[in-house]
Amino acid sequence: MKKGKVVATLLSDRLIVWDPAEGSRLYKMGYYGKPVGIPKPKTMEFNVPLLLDLMEGFYLYEQGKVGVVDQFTEKKVTKMRLESYAEKSVEDFKAKYKVYKSLRDKGYVVTTGIKFGCDFAVYEHGPGVDHAPYMVQVKKGLDEVTATEIVRAGRLATTVRKRFIIAIPKKGLNDVDYIMFRWWKA
Repeated sequence: MKKGKVVATLLSDRLIVWDPAEGSRLYKMGYYGKPVGIPKPKTMEFNVPLLLDLMEGFYLYEQGKVGVVDQFTEKKVTKMRLESYAEKSVEDFKAKYKVYKSLRDKGYVVTTGIKFGCDFAVYEHGPGVDHAPYMVQVKKGLDEVTATEIVRAGRLATTVRKRFIIAIPKKGLNDVDYIMFRWWKA
């Protein structure tokens, strides 16, 4: 691996950084990953491995921050192989990754939105620093969005005090349209 790159091992649908110091370094760079066994880290330093999901692992790989090795052979994993693996493991990986990359490149901290029933929770500063003000659902250009889906998402978003956003990746390199919904009482 190139000097300065953190080594991550591809394990199932995750990447793991075994070295706690390297994991802490990645976490400090933008709240990447989750320290194993620490659901809400109180500090940026921890003494356990760091788990990365495929979305953030692929982003860090593209940024040249992480090198990936295979769990069995310990050989380098190429970008093409990692992307192919992610496409098989994550539904609509390409569309979701385009949105993830767009948001990260704009300086937002992006985490999984599974607990909010969406694709991403988006922070302005980071978990533990502020609450995620946005929940983002990725839709492809021809995907249908029903009124029921919008109402359901809106009700959830207002309950958890977030703005609901639909992100639609377009054909261009970093081209994503964002549609934000606001609800108010009349």
